[in-house]
Amino acid sequence: MIVLSWGYMAIAQDATPTATPTEPGIVQEATPTASPSPEGTTAQDGTAVPSPVLTPVPVPATPADPAAASAAVPAAGPTTAELKVALDTLWVVIAAFLVFFMNAGFCMLETGFCREKNAVNVLAKNLIVFGLSTLAFWAIGFSLMFADGNDFIGGLGGMFLNGQDNSPATGDAYKGIFSALNWTGVPLEAKFLFQLVFAGTAATIVSGAVAERIKFLDFLIFSILLVGIAYPITGHWIWGGGWLAKMGFFDFAGSTVVHSVGGWAALMGAAFLGPRIGRYQSGGTVALPGHNMSIATLGCLILWLGWFGFNPGSTMAADGKAIAHIALTTNMAGAVGGIAATITAWLYLGKPDLSMIINGILAGLVGITASCAYVNMGSALIIGLIAGVIVVFAVTFFDNLKIDDPVGATSVHLVCGTWGTLAVGLFSVGPGGYPWMVDLAGKPIGPHGLFMGGGFTTLWPQIVGILSVGGMTVLVSSLFWIALKATLGIRVTPEEEIVGLDIGEHGMEAYSGFVKEAGPSNLGGKSGGISNNPGGITTNY
Repeated sequence: MIVLSWGYMAIAQDATPTATPTEPGIVQEATPTASPSPEGTTAQDGTAVPSPVLTPVPVPATPADPAAASAAVPAAGPTTAELKVALDTLWVVIAAFLVFFMNAGFCMLETGFCREKNAVNVLAKNLIVFGLSTLAFWAIGFSLMFADGNDFIGGLGGMFLNGQDNSPATGDAYKGIFSALNWTGVPLEAKFLFQLVFAGTAATIVSGAVAERIKFLDFLIFSILLVGIAYPITGHWIWGGGWLAKMGFFDFAGSTVVHSVGGWAALMGAAFLGPRIGRYQSGGTVALPGHNMSIATLGCLILWLGWFGFNPGSTMAADGKAIAHIALTTNMAGAVGGIAATITAWLYLGKPDLSMIINGILAGLVGITASCAYVNMGSALIIGLIAGVIVVFAVTFFDNLKIDDPVGATSVHLVCGTWGTLAVGLFSVGPGGYPWMVDLAGKPIGPHGLFMGGGFTTLWPQIVGILSVGGMTVLVSSLFWIALKATLGIRVTPEEEIVGLDIGEHGMEAYSGFVKEAGPSNLGGKSGGISNNPGGITTNY
């Protein structure tokens, strides 16, 4: 049957077609050219009658079914513009996931730098703070930061992520209330997610500085106020199109917007709380070493990884050249910061202290955050080098002021965030210095550093921004801390502090069943340590 079918098709193809069209895909019946006679019979004259030869007869085509015709035509693929939106959105959300994972880094780092008896408390604070940040930023923070308002503060029309918005439209095509973000062509939800993880980072910075003596409830309330009110106000000045942005202040990924704001709030919290019991005795500083430098080191590595979302992700577009450049400058500053802190601690403290190496790496990463898109690799090296040196001296500086910061958050985020913001005005290559330093119309934009021939054009706005954001954050966070201290009290009792906040605040232990270390350092007494830093070396460690 198969052979016969093939033969029939071959015959049909050899036949001369008529001008009448046939419907595609439908085989027509054939008609014989002669009157049919039974095969093998003879005519009256005795001659054999051959078998009839069948030839195809074209039949006029009938109109095709519209639905079938539509199904037969392949659907048009996505346009170039649609593909760009998809790729940009994919990059932004992946970067947001990396920044979110930094919460794990903060958990590990802060827990390792603190004492065993407070591990549960530190973990709980770092875990719940992002949940609270999500609600606060969604309810009001995002609107105050990015909704159209005035030069000082955003409007309330974007509360709960409401309000007109036609993202991913950009530039003049954008119609909505979040015009400060009209430069990035991703959906509003992606914009919110990326900004949310930044806001949560500011709150986690505070957690480390107030560790081991703050009431759990007070920290939660302060985190809501910081993310919902204080952080968005100063953020609007810079990223929301406010007065600092119009003045020419630049902060690409948040040395000031995120890190300095978190650092200032942390500094005020540590100041209002006072030092931990036993930290400062007989006019000197007593080391209260962290209990697990292994997980602190793991936390540092997680944060280092997360920074590849923090800084390159701030392009908010899948610009391969920009992403690669920013990743390299970010890594360079972090690497050199760690090396510089190692050498500085070795010379200044007598030992290559691991806690200083950790904070040196983070210092370099914080320092490069503001300028990572605007500087070359050599400048990134210098920025990381200086950050790694000053963080070591900053730790002892705050100890001399009796500002007790168990993890060095103020030294890393406040001091090096300030340095990084200044570095924009010193090392930036100038408008159009890199292909991505242009606006939507292709006009060259960007900061121009003093050492790159820009004079004080950029440096002056950077100084004004540092002072104004610092002053505002100190004022607002101080009001929050004073109000909490007057109403709820912000510090646990001395008994709870000595026993540990794990038992006093949470009724549980992080290492239940393990043998506990017995020594004065665990009770806040004077140790025989030689180091003044968070994870310092002591004879009782």
